[in-house]
Amino acid sequence: MRNIFEQIHELDGIPGLSKHEQLVQGIINSINEKIVTQGDPLPSVNTLIKEVGFARETIAKGYKELVRRGIVESKNRVRFYVANEATGQQLKVALLLFAFDSFQETFYKTFRSKLGENVHIDVFFHHNNIDVFETIISNMRGKYGMYVIAPIPHPRTAGILKTLPMNMFLMIDRYEPMDVEFSYVTQEFEQASYDAFAQLADTIKSFDEMIFYHRPAADTPIEILNAFKRFIKDFKVKGVVKNEYLPGALEKGKVYFTINNAELWLMLKDSKTKKMKLGKDVGILSHNDDVVKEIICDGITTYSTDFRSMAEKAAEFVLTRNKVQEIIPTVLIRRNSI
Repeated sequence: MRNIFEQIHELDGIPGLSKHEQLVQGIINSINEKIVTQGDPLPSVNTLIKEVGFARETIAKGYKELVRRGIVESKNRVRFYVANEATGQQLKVALLLFAFDSFQETFYKTFRSKLGENVHIDVFFHHNNIDVFETIISNMRGKYGMYVIAPIPHPRTAGILKTLPMNMFLMIDRYEPMDVEFSYVTQEFEQASYDAFAQLADTIKSFDEMIFYHRPAADTPIEILNAFKRFIKDFKVKGVVKNEYLPGALEKGKVYFTINNAELWLMLKDSKTKKMKLGKDVGILSHNDDVVKEIICDGITTYSTDFRSMAEKAAEFVLTRNKVQEIIPTVLIRRNSI
């Protein structure tokens, strides 16, 4: 360990270099010189106080910066280890998503672009499994400078998330309440869905029935189901909820609404096979817009939040750490399918 202290002391007296910057650079130099490598322990705060004479607050600030960059890993905020030998990076971000669907790919590409080259991103997926979610967060804790997470609606979620430092945490996509202050950039599902259905009410009523495919065990927000049930009651629309779309089930005179893209592609395939004209013989509504839905079959009507805007605001939070609490609006995009 003596060589680490020497690396720190060698920076004494450099003009414009604060004590905490001296500590940070001394440890970075130690990594670059292979004095310590990935997985090696670093001196404790008490040891550094004794060996280099810096104040406890100064050492804590230095270690905090190294953790933020992803160079150092903190365990219980007491023990520190070399986490990464890529000392040139300025920040390491953990991004935890549901799955890599097309709209989440849009989020990622925009997020990646806005953060710039000096920020490292590790991407994880929980697939709406609370045990996987908890394991991922447990394993990432203390290894990243920022945590950007799409949560799961589950009674355990808040307790799991609160193990992360809230000043380094951003909730994205779906909002889940917690009894602490935290930042979020999310969308809203229930009222937004109801409003989209209401805007389409006259067109929907021109068909015989509206069918919504909702999979209870999947990550489909329950709020959308609530909105659908309220809509068909308020607007006196004949509507039904089914678990999944089966190939060949497309019927003339019905409106089909699905959140699942795989089901959407099956519907479109069936409409072509059965020679049904979208918007006339059958209606189709989809959730979460992307470029394919704009083009395919002369356009699929969707309602969606702006995932590019969500990603831009998330990246701004990561770079500035300015508190943000924002719901990104959801808009109806009318095309030829209904």
